[in-house]
Amino acid sequence: EVQLVESGGGLVQPGGSLRLSCAASGFTFSSYAMSWVRQAPGKGLEWVSVINKGGTRTSYADSVKGRFTISRDNAKNTLYLQMNSLKPEDTALYYCAKYSWPGVFGSSKTNEYDYWGQGTQVTVSS
Repeated sequence: EVQLVESGGGLVQPGGSLRLSCAASGFTFSSYAMSWVRQAPGKGLEWVSVINKGGTRTSYADSVKGRFTISRDNAKNTLYLQMNSLKPEDTALYYCAKYSWPGVFGSSKTNEYDYWGQGTQVTVSS
């Protein structure tokens, strides 16, 4: 059974940092691209970042570029999102998601991801 469990969210002041983690199990983690996707209150899903299976290629939404860094540790079956210079508009429920097809880079299209975690809440407020 595929499981994705996010952690690391919380309340942080503007300009602060958080590191999210996503522990994966039930599939060959190192074979799949992974993404972070967020959903702000009352809004739809927003793709944030993707990383390829080997961790050598990444892509970011313009809204987070230069502030967020995605990474993975395939030995630990864990995905990360380092978030710096946080802004109130980063407030959202953050999900990790597994790309549907092995061996390819992944995309920003949220409907191409087949498994999602339960999410971890990030609130940026003073």
